[in-house]
Amino acid sequence: MNLWIQTEQQRQWAERLETLGRQFAENAQQRDEDGEYPEKQIRELAASGYTALAVPEAFGGTGIGVYEMVLFQETIAKYDENVALSIGWNLGIAGSIFEKRDWTPEMLRFFADELLGGALVNRSVSEAVTGSPSRGGRPGTTAVRDGGSYLLNGRKAFTTGSPTLTYFITSAWVEDQEQIGFFLLHKDLDGLQVEETWDVISMRGTGSHDLVLDNVRVGEEALVELPGKSSGGPKFDGWLLHIPATYLGIAQAARDYAISFADQHSPNSIKGPISELPNVRSLIGEIELELTQARHLIYSVAQAWDNPDRRPFLTNEVPAAKTAVTNAAVSIVDKAMRIAGAKSLQRTNPLQRLYRNVRAGLHNPPADDITIRALAESAIESVRRRNSVQNGHRQKANPIRGEMK
Repeated sequence: MNLWIQTEQQRQWAERLETLGRQFAENAQQRDEDGEYPEKQIRELAASGYTALAVPEAFGGTGIGVYEMVLFQETIAKYDENVALSIGWNLGIAGSIFEKRDWTPEMLRFFADELLGGALVNRSVSEAVTGSPSRGGRPGTTAVRDGGSYLLNGRKAFTTGSPTLTYFITSAWVEDQEQIGFFLLHKDLDGLQVEETWDVISMRGTGSHDLVLDNVRVGEEALVELPGKSSGGPKFDGWLLHIPATYLGIAQAARDYAISFADQHSPNSIKGPISELPNVRSLIGEIELELTQARHLIYSVAQAWDNPDRRPFLTNEVPAAKTAVTNAAVSIVDKAMRIAGAKSLQRTNPLQRLYRNVRAGLHNPPADDITIRALAESAIESVRRRNSVQNGHRQKANPIRGEMK
């Protein structure tokens, strides 16, 4: 990772996370097998100050950008992808909130103090009745005004990290506003309950349970976002790159295991380890190529996002990076399993875990079809604009021809 470390702060945190990551890896396989949420590991990261790194310096924090987040998330994911994905939402959401500044100054200050004190947060937006919120469905969760407060009712799915979250930023249809809003809900509110429903084959340890709201009463100040009335911003902002960064870390782990295996496995049917075989070397080379391409893409997009002068020129690069990196990670793990052969299917083998977990990225937002459609629409529109400008220039240069047309 030395190529991607640019500052002393990045180096220090990368080294610290490498140390923590090696500790996390000691029982990561068993925790994933058991579907155990890594509460101890999450608490350790919070205690280290990691979860508050995105709090700006003006609020007493470090103020890291998207680039650092990608670097750090990839580092953690090499050792424990369940921890990385769980904690990544906390880091990315906090960074996005402070960057957009849609909340009131008072709520931003409160939120910063909570994060600096070790609070954990995630958005809770998915619902069984609406599907992915990135597709624009109206939430079934409702917020009804009752005097100077709101009553919230509904059920949310896929609330990653729910066992340790301090706050849930929850979407609801705000009836008196006639639009979707987001409420900051503390875990101890009456009527708020986490129902343990997470029983899947991928990312088993992320604690992505259901959040149930039964007449949860909150004050008006809890309504922290009304997106239709805010300054808004890109639909998929750079802080979502914590998602592909996690799957890039999985790909790195699979690559490391496969090469180590190939360099040590020496069946008596050949002379030397299988790493000397042309077909194995070809697979390793393909893995390196895909890993290099994916890493350069995600880090270049992250760097562009952090640069105020370059960010305005970004269009669909963030979702493109998510799609390309995640699919590359899936391909890399597959090739790593081909190198290890049938041994990769053993339940004690880390490759079978990485294979299951890397595929979860295909279902994290934005979905591939959304990205591909957006890229196509953007490309067509840009060519139409260019052609329109060129035609306009030709008509100005040839006024008689223009009249004849």
